[in-house]
Amino acid sequence: MSAVASMSDLDQAGRRVGYPRTFQEFRVWFPDESCCLDYLERLRWPDGFMCPVCGGGDGWRTARRLWMCAGCGRKTSPTAGTIFHRSHTPLSTWFAAAWFVTSQKNGVSARGLQQALGFGSYETAWAWLHKLRRAMIRPDRDRLHGVVELDETFLGGVSPGHFGAGTDKVPVQVAVERVGSRRLGRVRFAVASRPGTLELVEFACTAIEPGSVIRTDGARMLRRLADRGYTHEYSTV
Repeated sequence: MSAVASMSDLDQAGRRVGYPRTFQEFRVWFPDESCCLDYLERLRWPDGFMCPVCGGGDGWRTARRLWMCAGCGRKTSPTAGTIFHRSHTPLSTWFAAAWFVTSQKNGVSARGLQQALGFGSYETAWAWLHKLRRAMIRPDRDRLHGVVELDETFLGGVSPGHFGAGTDKVPVQVAVERVGSRRLGRVRFAVASRPGTLELVEFACTAIEPGSVIRTDGARMLRRLADRGYTHEYSTV
């Protein structure tokens, strides 16, 4: 039975299985490149191949595992538009990295990924980890809502004799949902070009649903949030 066929089966509880739950199961599903490509094709064309150019549904696989459209002759790879496209690394290795990153409750470190996949250097594992993390962000993800705390912080080394915006540190914008009095919810980050500018207001409008309560410090520029459809609460201390 192929990997694609097994993924359409139901488990003993009658639930549809679409993702390997253990690494042993992962190895059964994705033993080679062909099974990985089958899986990508299933995700990309769940109702059968469709040409991205003319929309035609008639086509065939070439010897190189591309899809040739019978209507316009366009060749399409199942990996086109993904982080796997034009990579010289086997798909099975990419899939294993994705499984380790997404299956661990607390995620996986670059060092852990290096050890699990046998990468020759920490830098390679770090680059892979960040590629996968970027790919996991949904462009159309829901914005934060409810009560949201908004602030700006700085990342970087120590700058003797300098503080806050006067340092060479990178300004990072932070928005986090407040769930009850003691819990935090979802969070959003963005890097600003300069600290203490209206970029923080624009970041809030991008990351936070209108109608939410936004809590900030007393910076005067942030009072513009009230004109953007938010309830703005700020500290005067």
